[in-house]
Amino acid sequence: MRNRGRGRGVMIMSKKDMNMVSRILILLALFSVGMAAIGYLGTDIWLASTQWLLTATVFGVFSIYLKI
Repeated sequence: MRNRGRGRGVMIMSKKDMNMVSRILILLALFSVGMAAIGYLGTDIWLASTQWLLTATVFGVFSIYLKI
């Protein structure tokens, strides 16, 4: 990552860094789906199952955005 711009510190990631972050976000999305499944079986951990699915959706959307 390089710092470009004036003042506020705009970070520009390389394509390699974006791919790595995208893969991490995909893994977090899969983890969130797993947590939703555990909650569906009867034990909510931290969040309700629907909230885990929402976080999985957000992680997935950002992952796709970084792949573009």
